[in-house]
This record gives sequence, C-alpha cells and structure tokens, in this order.
Amino acid sequence: MRKVKGFTLIELLVVIAIIAMLIAILLPALQRVRNQARAVVCQANLKQWASAVALYTEDNQGRLPREASGNVSMWFFRGSFISSIDPNVQESLRAVDTEGIACCPMAVKPGRAGFTYLSSGQVYAEGMQGSAFEAWVMTNPAPPFRGSYGLNGWLFKSRFNPGIHRRPLSYTDTFSIKRNNRIPLLLDAAIFSAFPDNRFDPPIFPDGHGPDMAPFCINRHNDHVNGLFLDWSVRKIGLKELWTLKWYKEFNTANEWTRAGGVQPEDWPEWMQGFKDY
Repeated sequence: MRKVKGFTLIELLVVIAIIAMLIAILLPALQRVRNQARAVVCQANLKQWASAVALYTEDNQGRLPREASGNVSMWFFRGSFISSIDPNVQESLRAVDTEGIACCPMAVKPGRAGFTYLSSGQVYAEGMQGSAFEAWVMTNPAPPFRGSYGLNGWLFKSRFNPGIHRRPLSYTDTFSIKRNNRIPLLLDAAIFSAFPDNRFDPPIFPDGHGPDMAPFCINRHNDHVNGLFLDWSVRKIGLKELWTLKWYKEFNTANEWTRAGGVQPEDWPEWMQGFKDY
C-alpha cells in the first residue's frame, strides 16, 4: 500500500504561527497607510474650503464674513444657511454645498458630549461636541449638521466686549495682512469655533474639551492637526506649534508654552511630552 503524505499537527501549528506573525507585522503598517490617506483627504477638504473663502474675500474687498455677535461660524459650515445679520453676505454663497467637505475622514462618527452655545443670554446652538476621532454635531438650529473642523473665531468678530475679551482683534481685511501664513483660519477641531489665547494652558486630556486652545489640540493626525491659513495654504501643524501661531493681532507667540518663552518638555501634560517643541 502507498502512504499518503500530509501535514503533521506541528507543521500546521508552525504555519499558523507564521501567518499570525505576518499579520501582526503588516496590520500596523496598513493602518499607518490608511491614516496617511485619510490625512491627504483631510487636506484636500481644507483646500476646497480655501477656494471658497478666497472667492468670498475677492468679492468683498478682502473682508471675511462677520457678525456683530461673532457667531458667523454657525452658518459658515452649512453653506446654504446664511445669516441675515452678515453685512457682506453674497447670494452666491447660498448655493455652496459644504456637507461633502465638512468632515475629516478621521472623525466622521458623531460625538457624545453635549454642548449648549449661548449668545446674549439666549441659546444660539445646541448639539454634540466632537473629539480627536469624533465629529461635532449641530442639532439646533435645524436641520442637524455634522463637521470636524473649527474656525479661528477671532477672525469673525466685528466687535468684542472688553469685559470678556481683553485682547483687541480686528484683522480688517485679508489683503492688507502681513505674514498671513501664520494666521490660522480653519483647523481640525472638536467644535465648530473657538477663541485660542496664549493665557490658556495645554489641555490635561486629549479629548478636545476645555479652554479654547483645547478644541484644536487633538491628536488626530499623529501628533498633528491639519490647518488652513489666511494665505490659503494648507499644512500639518504640530500640536505644540498651536501656541506659536498668530491667532489674533496681539497674540504673544513667545509665550510661556514656546521654546522662546522657556518651556521644557516636562512642563507639558504627560500625553504631549514626547511631541516636537516649537
């Protein structure tokens, strides 16, 4: 009789172990490639935003859309919903469809932490706040809208209350600004708008919740976020670099959280200590 050759149990286990090892080696690499692809799509979204806002400023002598209350960000993402208070509103903006570019591919699922946004003592917006890998959701005013980018709110205020905000702002138009490649306009964020100040400490937790630097200080793209600047350029921004950007005219870019201000790596919250210093 002829013997039929086959795998022994030990040989089969060895093959399974080798396959498991290969999977363990390849999966992180595949995940990195996937995240890099998502980061590229994110930057492509921001470049489309750059085109839309650049066209707006061209039609309005370099001015960004503004409201007296500073809440222009509420309709900025919706495109078809335009505030009647905005003095620069153009009919053409009502046809802009922003839904397809409102979310970074890394943060599409809705967040779970609720927020209520007040203006002059009245509820101006309600919804769910996002995080590094969750989108914010605006439920009121209706209809619900989802996004994962946030505006530099200082650029959209036409006035401010000295009792609340001590810092003068007023970048009057984008045409006359110097070094506008240091002024952020739109970034990865956990909420639709925030007002960073060099007085704010780094967030203790990387969840996007807290004082107004925290919504932008989220580890969405491997120690970075993507951002659009007022020269219409789009690039990666190191999380510690956020404290060196010119958020408003008198923002101190040599504050205590910069290398120029003497910060040390151990001064940062533990989750940020290994990131690049600026």
